[in-house]
Parts: sequence; structure tokens; C-alpha cells
Amino acid sequence: MKDKKRAMGRGLGAILNSESKVSIHSASDEGAESFVGTIIEVPIEDIFPNPTQPRTYFDTKALEELSESIKSLGVIQPITLRKEGEKFEIISGERRYRASKLAGLKSIPSYIRLVNDQELLEMALVENIQREDLDAIEIALTYQRLLEEIGMTQESLSKRLGKERSTITNSIRLLRLNPQIQNAIRRGEISAGHGRALLTVEDQRSQSLLLEKILKEGLNVRQTESAAKALKKSSEMPGRKIVPNEIKKLQKQMEDKLAVKVEIKTNSTGKKGKIVLDFKSEKELEAIISYFSL
Repeated sequence: MKDKKRAMGRGLGAILNSESKVSIHSASDEGAESFVGTIIEVPIEDIFPNPTQPRTYFDTKALEELSESIKSLGVIQPITLRKEGEKFEIISGERRYRASKLAGLKSIPSYIRLVNDQELLEMALVENIQREDLDAIEIALTYQRLLEEIGMTQESLSKRLGKERSTITNSIRLLRLNPQIQNAIRRGEISAGHGRALLTVEDQRSQSLLLEKILKEGLNVRQTESAAKALKKSSEMPGRKIVPNEIKKLQKQMEDKLAVKVEIKTNSTGKKGKIVLDFKSEKELEAIISYFSL
């Protein structure tokens, strides 16, 4: 049974010969069509991981379990490789490659692709994003790499992955959370839904305090949203109770200069806030713009 399973990659008559390893580098080279897209057994010693592989963590226990399965049944799903000189770089399937090495295999069934570096990274990232065992932060980081390193737009990425653009946008927003909260999501202590609720709280210290409350009291997403709203509301209380004299003095100075009503609001720390200029006519607006244009 094992030999039959392992034989699935020998459609070209066993291991790649030395001529194909040396001479075939692109789809236009003579003989390329004979193995590109075909399942071929490639020596494990000729394979190396993609240094830009998006997946950075491989569970040891899961690898050992996959290794035992490979020992019994062989590699059921071939990995995908890119020709790189006389060697082959992994596009997708590094977990299967690692487990095969652990199982003591000398070769592994593989699909061969001839692509450039950007296509390699895109293929690896897209393949990674389709996995079901990724945490929400790893998914967000992968989206970000596709946008920044491949130069894709959110619209093109949406079409490429078959996902709603809002899904991608909301995922990437999680990267605005402080590292403590991102790590809590990665460890599975809170969900991405909790993370999105925490995003409504701008102050990172307040985010951390709310995280502690979630973990201590076991708040669900809806309860977290309510707690975040309450926290946000309290943080947006006017700053008069914190520094009333300074706020009043500054408001009066601005009102005298601009000739309109001015309202200054700060959060609970007094370090963030907003200034509201209340104009009642186009002329007053023009006067405000003119003043700040000086």
C-alpha cells in the first residue's frame, strides 16, 4: 500500500534527471512543458523553504501527527515548488515538506511552477490566507502584505480572494490594536469580534483595562461593545472638570479672535480631544478659513 501511494509522483519516470535540473528555468525553455504542472517526485535535499513564507509557526505535535500519517499513507497532496537554479523553492506545502523530512522520506511528490519572485510571494500569501487554522491577526498581516508588498488594492484583493472588501478592511483594522490585545487574539483568549469592539476605544491604556475586564469577567462580544461604548462616553466628557481654567481661557481667546462660538472637548486624560467652531453663516466660515490661511 505504501509503495503505491508513494508512486503517485513518478509520472515522468522517477526523479528529475540532471539535465532538467540544470537547463530548465523558465516556461520558454526546451522541455519545460514536460514537467511544469505535472506531479514529479523531487528529492527533499533539493528543496528549500520560501524565506518570505507568511506562516512562521508550525505546531510540533501537529507535525508529528502528520509525519506518522505520511509514514503510513504517503504524501496524499503534492506540494508546489518553483525552479530556482538546480534547486526548488517551496511555494506552498511547507508543513507537508517538514513532516515528510521528519518521516524520513527522501523525495516528495510536487507540482513545479516557473514564476517570478512577486508571483511566488503572491501565491504563497494567497495560499496561506485560505487556510482554516490561521488566527485573525495572522490573516490581517497577510492581507497587509498583499496590499503593501504585492501592490494590490483592496478591491483587487477582494476579487482575488472572493471576499467582501469590508471583510478585508475590518481584518486589517485589527492591526491598530496594541500588541497586548493582538497577542490575546492570537492565543485565542479573545475573538476578533472582541478586538473590533476594543478598536472603538482609542486610548491604548483604556483598551488594556477593558481587555483585563473581558478576561476577568468573561464578557462576550456584545457585552464588550457595551462596555466600550460606556468607556468611550466617559472619556469624551468635556475637559472642564480636569483643567477648567485653562480650557475656559483658551476658548475665550479663540472666540475673541474668530468671532464665533468655540467649544473644546478633551478625553479623561486631557491629552486628546477636539475643537468645535460654531459658525452660523457662509461669511463666518470664510472668516475662519481666512484666519487659518494667514
